[in-house]
Amino acid sequence: MLSLLGFGTIAIILLLLFTQRVAAIVALAGVPLAAAFLAGNSPSEVAGFVKDGLGGVVGVAAMFLFAIVFFGIMRDAGLFDPLIARIVKWAGSAPPTVAVATTALALVAHLDGAGAVTFLIAVPAMLPIYERLGMSRLVLATCVGLGAGVMNIVPWGGPTARAAATLGVDANELWVPLIPAQIAGVVFALAIAYYLGRRERTRLAKVAAGDVKAEVAESTARVGQRISVPATGGTDEPASAGSGGDETPEEPDRPDEPSLLRPKLFWVNVVLVVATLAALIAAVAPPETCFIIATIVALLINYPGMKAQSARIEAHAVGAMLMVGTLLAAGVLLGVLDGSGMIESMAVSAANVIPDWMAPALPLIVGVFAVPMSLIFGPDAYYFGVLPVLIEVGDQFGISAIHLAQASIIGEETVGFPISPMTGAFYLLVGLAKVDIGRHIRHTLGWAWLVSLGMLGVAFATGVIPVWVS
Repeated sequence: MLSLLGFGTIAIILLLLFTQRVAAIVALAGVPLAAAFLAGNSPSEVAGFVKDGLGGVVGVAAMFLFAIVFFGIMRDAGLFDPLIARIVKWAGSAPPTVAVATTALALVAHLDGAGAVTFLIAVPAMLPIYERLGMSRLVLATCVGLGAGVMNIVPWGGPTARAAATLGVDANELWVPLIPAQIAGVVFALAIAYYLGRRERTRLAKVAAGDVKAEVAESTARVGQRISVPATGGTDEPASAGSGGDETPEEPDRPDEPSLLRPKLFWVNVVLVVATLAALIAAVAPPETCFIIATIVALLINYPGMKAQSARIEAHAVGAMLMVGTLLAAGVLLGVLDGSGMIESMAVSAANVIPDWMAPALPLIVGVFAVPMSLIFGPDAYYFGVLPVLIEVGDQFGISAIHLAQASIIGEETVGFPISPMTGAFYLLVGLAKVDIGRHIRHTLGWAWLVSLGMLGVAFATGVIPVWVS
């Protein structure tokens, strides 16, 4: 009963998010609260679940708020303008190259294995380019997510370390055999990024030609506005709706006043950003502390005086508050699922539905459904709850626990973590990219699943994971 209630809760939440029937806060907090009372928990027990859940996300919420303000201040000051100009010049304003560069940046940024840090580095750096070219922010979120997801397999990334702890083995024992599959995943992610970029180029050409149907909410490109569309010959050809493509392309107007630019403080701001990111990577202090301090320093250096500082805070913090509320609502969801015992019951039920005749193919089943399972199980719930049950089932049929763990980490909360509502970093990604949760999941799920299946195929081909255990 409890497991059915848990699966029903997740299903209703995902349905509401996908169909955009209610605000994310209503779905993430309202549905699990109703389920908790339906399960027979008292108001005091539910209050305890909520308190524990909020305690687990308050740090991420604070980090998100101050990170948005900090990077917003840096953008106001013009810090990213030279980087944007260099990337656009290198990419030639070509969406395929920009998309590939986005995934490559995420791959490099995720070498430390921290999803939050990766998103905080990659999204703010690339977002202005996407908005300048009129590319969809959904493509930005997907390209960053694919790069981060493939790299999340590294031993220090989280899922591999959790799996190793569950099995009682060294993390490298799980990871090293999967390196060929991970390398293939990098290639797959870059190839998909290139395809998405080509698709964006086609869409932008349609917008430039006056096709209103080609407009998307996540793009700044609109019919009648000048946008830069690469010509098929490989050079950039400006075009605009009704212009015939013979006018000089214009950059979208900066939303900020020129008086906000601080060119004389460019290198000071560079040092501040590098120091902040270094502190994050080195774990000198909790992320929220790093960004609180960085925001204070940025305000004092760039915009002295209460009036100027208040204006900058209001310009960026107001928009961030909606996502902070979403993060807190997600805390309610996680707290209820964990505290009520639903997640534990769901783990046992998920393992028990596998019939005996399919048990020899358990590694295949786990690997195939690893990415979609990220929608239901967070990393702790899966690797400390579901995986031990799967190992017990597999042991009855002579299936190695290592094979089950490796099949899991190819997708579950690795390639799948950028679409998982069960992780705080997911909300950071959609918040920074300014995309709707449901639309992001729908846009990214298929591509993430495809990358995972490709990696699984390489793991089968190299003999790391067996397809069938006889």
